[in-house]
Amino acid sequence: MDAGLLIQYLIITVAVLVSAWVVLKKQAPGTVRKLRGALALALLKPGRAAWLQALGRKIAPPATGGGGACGGCDSCGPTPPKQH
Repeated sequence: MDAGLLIQYLIITVAVLVSAWVVLKKQAPGTVRKLRGALALALLKPGRAAWLQALGRKIAPPATGGGGACGGCDSCGPTPPKQH
């Protein structure tokens, strides 16, 4: 296989994976959060290399609040200004 063709295949593969990730984040944010959490937990196990644990901390999804009254999907947006 020619080196140029291999590079083209690698670029196309990366583009497809990034596109799939963006679509998954838009269409199924809960699933993405679960996948990130599972991957982070696997990387943060004791005995792993320090760089793997650092990667796990970067991958881990941000902590959410208590959920509030709506269930905690974090899509409510800012609160409206109070009327005096």
